Amino acid sequence: MQPLDLSLLRSFVALIDCGSIQLAADRVGRSQSAVSMQIKRLEEDVGRPLFQREGRNLRPNPAAQDLLLYARRLLRLSDEALASLRHTDAAGVVRLGLPEDYAAYLLTPTLARFGQEHPLAEIELTFESSPALLRLLEAGKLDLALVTRDPRQPFAVLRRERFVWAASPEHGAWLRDPLPVALFEAGDLARRFAVEALQAADRRYRVVSTTHSLLGLITVAQAGLAVVGLVESSLPAGLARLGEAEGLPSLPIFDLSMVPGPGEPTPLAQLLHEYLVRDLRDDRPL
Repeated sequence: MQPLDLSLLRSFVALIDCGSIQLAADRVGRSQSAVSMQIKRLEEDVGRPLFQREGRNLRPNPAAQDLLLYARRLLRLSDEALASLRHTDAAGVVRLGLPEDYAAYLLTPTLARFGQEHPLAEIELTFESSPALLRLLEAGKLDLALVTRDPRQPFAVLRRERFVWAASPEHGAWLRDPLPVALFEAGDLARRFAVEALQAADRRYRVVSTTHSLLGLITVAQAGLAVVGLVESSLPAGLARLGEAEGLPSLPIFDLSMVPGPGEPTPLAQLLHEYLVRDLRDDRPL
């Protein structure tokens, strides 16, 4: 029995993940015809078809789903083995800080890929407000931090994110006067920007909840108890974006910066910095 060819498995996994020959070919750096031939060879090796055609698309059948579990495991082991030999300098601990609301929707794919490609590296994550993260950086307790940039700070802008009002559409919290709001704890930039916008618009408000937790804000809003300010990309199901039509003032755009700690970075910190900057940079106008 011939062993499975890892190059065939890599194209197989790419095809299932991407959903089309064209996108899979782009991922693995081969032509579409080469990927098609690889899938045909893999089907010959396993002795059964793996896909059913639906127009131009290929849909994995039950046999493909079974093979997928083993393919991912084999590719991961292969990548880890190569990484442990080729990247012996990418070992150790790197300490990364970021606000909680950026963690789930911005960094998960990058951190997962970094961990796969550098299995000897360990990332310690700290979730805090941007001002608190900058203090930790200055104290030497972090190697890198993704922060919301205060307009007065000189950091380079990596990407921009919309900051918006949100609430449960079923409860109409924005119709109450004074406006019930839930905010992050004192010192957080999101809190400051929300309060400044309300004061500038002369909108009466009362703070009904203060928390350091993103989940806490979302829970209060989903229960219909308050309006909250959130990064638009992190809006969960059950909350609707609000604006001037609901009588709420506009909020500023958030500038995000990747800030290194003082002194010479370690090779591992520099490597993670390069990954994050490459993946997070977004020059699209808002």
